[in-house]
Amino acid sequence: MNNNEYLPFLSEILDIKKHTSIEYTFKMSFDGECKPGQFFEVSIPKFGEAPISISGINDGSVDLTIRRVGKVTNEIFEKYIGNKLFMRGPYGNGFDVNLYKGKDIIIIAGGTGVSPVRGVIEYFSEHSNERKDMTAIIGFKSPDDILFREDLERWEKNMNLVLTVDAAPEGYNKNIGLVTKYIPDLKINDNTAAIVVGPPAMMKFSIMELDKIGLKEENIWVSYERKMCCGIGKCGHCKIDDVYICLDGPVFNYVKGKTLVD
Repeated sequence: MNNNEYLPFLSEILDIKKHTSIEYTFKMSFDGECKPGQFFEVSIPKFGEAPISISGINDGSVDLTIRRVGKVTNEIFEKYIGNKLFMRGPYGNGFDVNLYKGKDIIIIAGGTGVSPVRGVIEYFSEHSNERKDMTAIIGFKSPDDILFREDLERWEKNMNLVLTVDAAPEGYNKNIGLVTKYIPDLKINDNTAAIVVGPPAMMKFSIMELDKIGLKEENIWVSYERKMCCGIGKCGHCKIDDVYICLDGPVFNYVKGKTLVD
């Protein structure tokens, strides 16, 4: 590891797990401190660079869940276990699990928005003694788009897990509907904390529903994943007003996050 945050380092692909036809999780070698919700810039010489959220933290490695779109991510999928990629980071402000310890926790995530909160869910799934009640409402477009199936089966044993899909073929006998459908049934109190991550419309309406059941804005955290290039606040692509999403975020308390409008 080098001490210059501008310079990438080589990371070995330790494992690759396919979730869907276009989404895979790469287990990349990494020794260092990082938090769920932070991101790495993954680069391949001559092709470019892409910001990828940390979807898992392991001993000596991190998980990066990558969608196969664009020339950069397409090239990544031509690489195989044992090969190496250039990475730099981690960057940004992630989720601090200490903020949620001792609380009732609600996590609402949609699609690839599950990736940045996967580490938080995993932590409190494994450390249920460090929190009170926990509910995770997780939505995908269809049954074919579901990510982290093995994790979902394990989490279901340790918390109240609501897995739903927007639409499904005839005969599908599990939950169908948007994540917002299940928010009115939640029980909250002054010691409840919520995390909401997903597409902008999903986040907007989920927070509106949480407001309706009385959850205070200061008890909600969000992650805003915008197009980020440099990761260190130099290029300005992610700037909103005086805030650099890549430096000050992508994780924000909603009291601050609601003011960040393009």
